Amino acid sequence: MFVSKDKDTLKDEMLDDIDDTEDKTSGGFIYKVIKAIAIAISNLYKYTKKEVVEKLDVENLHSEELERYIKQRTGITRKQATYAVGEIDIEGNGTVYEGDLFQTENGLQFKSTETKTIVGKGIVKIQATKAGEISVVPAGVITKMPMTLEGITNVNNSKPTIDGYEAETDESLLERYYERIRTPATSGNKAHYKNWAKEVEGVGDARVFPLWQGDNTVKVVIIDANKQPASTELVANVQEHIDPNKSGLGEGTAPIGAYCTVSSTVAKQINISVKINRISDSYSIENIKEKMKTNISEYLKSIAFKQNYVSHAAIGNIIFNTEGVADHSDLKVNNSIGNIAIVDEEVAILGGVSIA
Repeated sequence: MFVSKDKDTLKDEMLDDIDDTEDKTSGGFIYKVIKAIAIAISNLYKYTKKEVVEKLDVENLHSEELERYIKQRTGITRKQATYAVGEIDIEGNGTVYEGDLFQTENGLQFKSTETKTIVGKGIVKIQATKAGEISVVPAGVITKMPMTLEGITNVNNSKPTIDGYEAETDESLLERYYERIRTPATSGNKAHYKNWAKEVEGVGDARVFPLWQGDNTVKVVIIDANKQPASTELVANVQEHIDPNKSGLGEGTAPIGAYCTVSSTVAKQINISVKINRISDSYSIENIKEKMKTNISEYLKSIAFKQNYVSHAAIGNIIFNTEGVADHSDLKVNNSIGNIAIVDEEVAILGGVSIA
């Protein structure tokens, strides 16, 4: 236990350590110096005690301190940012080598992850050179080659890139820590499967369904780190981690004899229609619509795999509190004025937003 000392105790102890042949009387030079030092040390004790006590509570830790605390106690480590992957359509007659670069108009680069000879047309797999959500780009934007590739005349991506995620937040890391200590994972129980799924970079959450196709079968349904349906690649990564090829051979984290099937959740489109009766000065309907979409999307992320309905009242409150909205009416969520049910294998994502 941390023990602090007040200034008088410190002063007396330091004076006792000084030879009695010296003048230690009150008001003397030595006394005044020791008293000043004692006050300074006492204040340092108070500050240090506060810091030490706070560090004993994991809720007060951040960044590397939080990582170290959790890893020492559970072995859990922070999931790192990932690099988006995809493919590009190549035209020409030449060879694209592993590591060759392609980029968007704004300079975001992607590298080839394979060497491939192109005759007329071909498809090449790529990976972003920068990690995080920024590496997820829509179709039709990877059109540049920073360096000329002999024989290659045109490049484009017909599909968006996928699976670029930010590093795990302190909040998410702490949530996994609490899950581990509050729901002990032992001998392949439900908590174990959930923990295994959430260990994989890119997984935001998971649900576990025991005996879904009879004895010794388990189904794990996942959403990605952005609380959206998982890509086929992410599903495959989790499958490989838990039970490769669904073989039940114990070649992943699942025990021998447990046949695990991993799948993505299904998107439940949430469509909003509302009448904005009054808007604040200097705001346009388009400005308000974009802010509204952002706020509603954040709400849907916050309830993913945590709540089995989308609240009509919560949506109404979000709209009312959206910057620029002075009043609204006639709110319908999926053409209903009630809550929208979300079943076990669904995740709510924002669809259309219509403002009258």
